[in-house]
Amino acid sequence: MTDRTYSYQPRIGHGLPHDPFNAIVGPRPIGWISTRSGSGVNNLAPYSFFNAFNYVPPIIGFASIGYKDTLRNIEETGEFVWNLTTRALAEAMNQSCASVGPEVSEFALAGLTPLASTVVAPPRVAESPVTFECKRTQILQLQGADGAQVETWLVLGEVVAVHIDQALLKDGVYDTAAAGHVLRGGGPADYFTVGPEQLFRMHRPR
Repeated sequence: MTDRTYSYQPRIGHGLPHDPFNAIVGPRPIGWISTRSGSGVNNLAPYSFFNAFNYVPPIIGFASIGYKDTLRNIEETGEFVWNLTTRALAEAMNQSCASVGPEVSEFALAGLTPLASTVVAPPRVAESPVTFECKRTQILQLQGADGAQVETWLVLGEVVAVHIDQALLKDGVYDTAAAGHVLRGGGPADYFTVGPEQLFRMHRPR
């Protein structure tokens, strides 16, 4: 440790007002996941531990910290949908964070429209400009370096259908900057957006 470096061991504690881990690993895409229970109740919840993991087949995944309705529904049905959170949908996404019973649909709570999917049973968010219909491939309970299991589950799914608002396709190329993606940062309430001002291009060496 130098005078310019703050160091800590997570198992002992960070000693700061807020855990810096989430802020350092960020901003992160939001996994806004819609599911349907075995009894037919729609569920919608955002997950900030989310990303893509494979090209062919396309596989995405998110981590559920705690055993939640989303995880239970995917275990029951094997299906889910990822919905892009944009700046225009940020408040609705935040409303879908509310802690409510499994009989309550967050679609209604957040004033969103369920839209029938084409391959899977869970609905898409009609207001979202990009959605991925997914079938579960794996659910893994995470464990620490000591081998002890933790109360977090990694859910992986293959993308079996993709829906994109054509306004976001410029000469056939998806325009990330125009979509207004919302990303989760650190701190208790920090979010970020992506826009043209953040864009730069760098080609890989041949």
